[in-house]
Amino acid sequence: MRYILPFLIIIPALEIGILLFSGKTLGIIPTILLIIATGVGGAFLAKKQGIETIQRVQREMSRGNIPGDSILDGLCILTGGLLLLTPGFVTDITGFMLLIPGTRKMFKPLLQKQISKMIDRNRFTIIR
Repeated sequence: MRYILPFLIIIPALEIGILLFSGKTLGIIPTILLIIATGVGGAFLAKKQGIETIQRVQREMSRGNIPGDSILDGLCILTGGLLLLTPGFVTDITGFMLLIPGTRKMFKPLLQKQISKMIDRNRFTIIR
């Protein structure tokens, strides 16, 4: 919880500053169109990546394997898609980084470490 409050203050302030700068530099209409384009493009990419991940999870489960890596991919894709639907350039860059498989690899170990901590502290329950 202590990490959420700074993000709720810092990220929106940063986004507003960048949007104002972009509006002044590029113009209002191009900035708005750019925000809409990243949202639409991100939604398309998230849908495509999400469907592929669901199919991969189903294949792994049908073979009797635990789809751990694919589940982490799914969490990254979901988060990336949500960030891309949020207006702003910082969230868009982060969202695209979570959607592109090459850059997603940077986030997966951090996510796995965080989930492991939650499991160790009994804040995360695995139901079999």
